[in-house]
Amino acid sequence: MCFLFAQESFFIGFAMKCPACYNLETKVVDSRTGSDGISIRRRRECVKCGFRFSTNEEVEILDLIIVKRDGRKESYSKDKLAMGLKRALEKRAVTQDNFKKLVNNIERDIQVKARGGEITSEDVGDIVMRRLRKIDEVAYIRFASVYQSFKDAKTFKQELERLLKEKKRK
Repeated sequence: MCFLFAQESFFIGFAMKCPACYNLETKVVDSRTGSDGISIRRRRECVKCGFRFSTNEEVEILDLIIVKRDGRKESYSKDKLAMGLKRALEKRAVTQDNFKKLVNNIERDIQVKARGGEITSEDVGDIVMRRLRKIDEVAYIRFASVYQSFKDAKTFKQELERLLKEKKRK
């Protein structure tokens, strides 16, 4: 598994550039876990001018290839995942923190499932649907209707009935 801790802008190699004077020497004054429980927020101070600023660190998935249904391959994109989730969750009651946790949980599941740096788009879709089903049934149905390419109202109804049957069993 490949992990990279990426910082906000002004990251130069292993030094954090001051946004006020562009000096390369800054020191960490304070570190805290972010409100999402996954990222790290660092308070920094420039050694030269004393300017204080904050940075955030979060895990990124690197070098992951998505194998599409037609055999094409493309690089994994967190932005693409987030956009699809935002469309599914539009006008639903999901906080920003919960959204970040959802994305991070999906990425973790993708990374665990990916072998040899590749994962199929079908596997990614299944992971997303499993996670969405737990958070919001409407968002799940929205995503499933696009991902599974529902052809008509009958297919849509069958998926709703399957979801309701699962809900009754719980």
